[in-house]
Amino acid sequence: MLSVGDTAPDFSAPVANGDIDELTLSDELDDAPIALAFFPGAFTSVCSHEMNTFEDRLDEIDEAGATLYGVSIDTPFSQNAFRDELDLSFDLLSDNERELIEDYGVSMDFEELGVPNVAKRAVFVVDENQEITYAWVSDDPGVEPDYDEVIDALN
Repeated sequence: MLSVGDTAPDFSAPVANGDIDELTLSDELDDAPIALAFFPGAFTSVCSHEMNTFEDRLDEIDEAGATLYGVSIDTPFSQNAFRDELDLSFDLLSDNERELIEDYGVSMDFEELGVPNVAKRAVFVVDENQEITYAWVSDDPGVEPDYDEVIDALN
């Protein structure tokens, strides 16, 4: 797992933003700090609650001059449907190839459901130098981040 002070791995990934585009982290550093909120899967209760909570706090994220992206292994088509269902105004990154969860060290298996290699619930904040300035990872997919702590990390 990556820690504070590490260089955030660069990546290019499909971005679900109502359409489907591609985003490269290093191209977005002018919008830093950037929060990458990894979540196990769209259309699940805890993930929906987490994304709704981030949406509810988006004004605070914007006031910090930060950019938020949700990240999961779901396809960008599923993520756009998820964005629509929750009326999210921030973008979601598709890690369908599972490269980001591997590079960021946040892969886990839902063995009881037979679903391997999904994202742990995690939040990384990346600054304009591509350095990780905040890292939180949970081994329990039912635990959500401390939202106040994430907002503080963006300021």
